[in-house]
Amino acid sequence: MAQDTAVPKLDFVYWLDKAIKWGQATTLESQKDVCLHLPQLQEFLHQVYETLKHTDSIVAIQQFPLIGQLLGRLCWNPFVMGYDESQKTLMWCLYCLYSSEPQNPVELKANSWIRSLLCHLLSSSKWESNEAETSAFISTLGYTSADYYCHLVKNMVFSLVTELRENQVNGLNMQGRVSGSRENAVSLFCVPLVTLPDLTPLLETLLLYQGGATKEILSSEFLEAVNDAFLKKKISLPESAVFSLWLRHLPSLEKATLHLLDQLISIQLNSLEEVASVIKDSLLPQAASHPAVFRIVNEIFKNVLLETGGTPEVLTIIQVFTQLFLQCHQNETKQHKFPLKAYFPYHHQPLVTALLRHPFVEQTRLLRVLFSSSPSELPTTRWSQHLKHISDMIKALVEGTNISSLADLFEIWFLVARFGEWLDIAAEQLLKAPVEPDALLWLLAFYYCPQNENQQRTQTMVEAQAVYNRLMMLFSCTVLSIKDLEAAVHILTNTEQSHTQHLIAHLLTNFLLFSSGGHMIAQEFIYHITEATDTSKEVCSLLIRTAYRINHNGEENQRTVKLLNELLQKLTLKV
Repeated sequence: MAQDTAVPKLDFVYWLDKAIKWGQATTLESQKDVCLHLPQLQEFLHQVYETLKHTDSIVAIQQFPLIGQLLGRLCWNPFVMGYDESQKTLMWCLYCLYSSEPQNPVELKANSWIRSLLCHLLSSSKWESNEAETSAFISTLGYTSADYYCHLVKNMVFSLVTELRENQVNGLNMQGRVSGSRENAVSLFCVPLVTLPDLTPLLETLLLYQGGATKEILSSEFLEAVNDAFLKKKISLPESAVFSLWLRHLPSLEKATLHLLDQLISIQLNSLEEVASVIKDSLLPQAASHPAVFRIVNEIFKNVLLETGGTPEVLTIIQVFTQLFLQCHQNETKQHKFPLKAYFPYHHQPLVTALLRHPFVEQTRLLRVLFSSSPSELPTTRWSQHLKHISDMIKALVEGTNISSLADLFEIWFLVARFGEWLDIAAEQLLKAPVEPDALLWLLAFYYCPQNENQQRTQTMVEAQAVYNRLMMLFSCTVLSIKDLEAAVHILTNTEQSHTQHLIAHLLTNFLLFSSGGHMIAQEFIYHITEATDTSKEVCSLLIRTAYRINHNGEENQRTVKLLNELLQKLTLKV
């Protein structure tokens, strides 16, 4: 026996021969021999792990062709598994052999085999193909197979959760001197098993773990795997764990945001209720209550908006997201609520240069006006006055001498566009309420044409004013024909500017929805103007937003609701 114990480093042949002889350690002789060699075996396994963690999985298998047989046999030896940290070391070794991107059937089969071994160690599932080999050991413990596996995973998870929590307390007491190598290793061997339900408490504990280290201690592979599983709805996690995941791993937050946008753009959504439901389910509006999350999501939205040329679908998604975020922000307790400037840190944007003469006064006032007063919080009698106030503030900013670049202008426009509900209400108020039209028309003109190069916005205002005047003359008429609107249609179809077409289409659509005689010609007329101009998507988005607001606020009668549904049915098919 003494000669037996002198083992060369990484002698796989020696240890495989031992593992074959030991089998399941069912005889007294084999049990004694296992116990004699356990300390050396554990040291050998540690050396294997230290080698594997710096080696590519394919290279490792080529370099150590016997490693699979050895680890497989050791995983089924109860004496090996019960000794000190041998079980955890075996898990680490198996994880190192796991290929994150299998390239051929052999690697796929190897991954499947590794998962089955890991599941044997941690899963509550019943692996019938191996039950015969372990039945003797399990029955000796007094368990059925199902109970054994259930207790194994729960005890393992409980043990690791307890250990992590103790480490966190100790780490805090040591004032950040804990390296986090242990936590990193635990997170690594969780990667292939993140979708196992019984592992959820461990995932949650890892995600919420704060050990005081200056850099991220959890492996990026683990964070990516958990995020992917969450996005694909393969696992369910508490909100706090998801928020912590996104805060500690920005690539996961970016992926979650882009996943949400892809999901909303790729499916046919006919109502904002559906859009809101999908966005809420993503947990991003809730997570955005933390300013760091909000700013990242905000930047992604801006980039997507620029890449897509400001499509109505993307704008509508951003506007609904903003509404849901505001609800979450308003529901936060004062103790946990961040100030508004934390979400819009203008000192990091070009707009700061433009506003140096008014050190953060103007944009802060604008933020408060847009941010803290949603339409539902104000009486309808005050909407027009509130909108004029918004319009005057924006006009003072963009027509002053402070705006020096398109980037500055875009920042103001994007801020206004986020709160698109006010813009829809502005277009309605022009027709439905006694207002001074210039301020509200200017606000809409700025939204549809933020640049005033070559007097574009000025020209848009002139044409919109002419259409508005004609619509107001007809607003109270109970009987209308398409011929009555010929002048407006002429301006719409003959303008060379697409932004002017969109603004006029917005005014005409609202006129048909809310005027006395508009209902009678609405379907025919809207079909006509969307055929004559490229405004189908804009009109469809407007109708969807209007239907959403009416359903929530109960503003209009059933006749308007019915007309909206009919128009949406036709336009959705067309779009």
